[in-house]
Amino acid sequence: MKTTLEELQAFVAVVDGGSITAAADRLDQTVSGISRALARLEKKLDTTLLRRTTRRTELTEEGQA
Repeated sequence: MKTTLEELQAFVAVVDGGSITAAADRLDQTVSGISRALARLEKKLDTTLLRRTTRRTELTEEGQA
């Protein structure tokens, strides 16, 4: 499966904004839409890119690479 522009935009927006909510606001999408895009990207890459907590979203080592 190919990575889509939507998935990459979601990932970059989360990293830049620090949270899925901030990314959703920035891209004018729903939080669930951003979460689904991230889940698809992580599944395609077979790795966890982001560590999610109730307050923050941080890059894993794989996400930093």
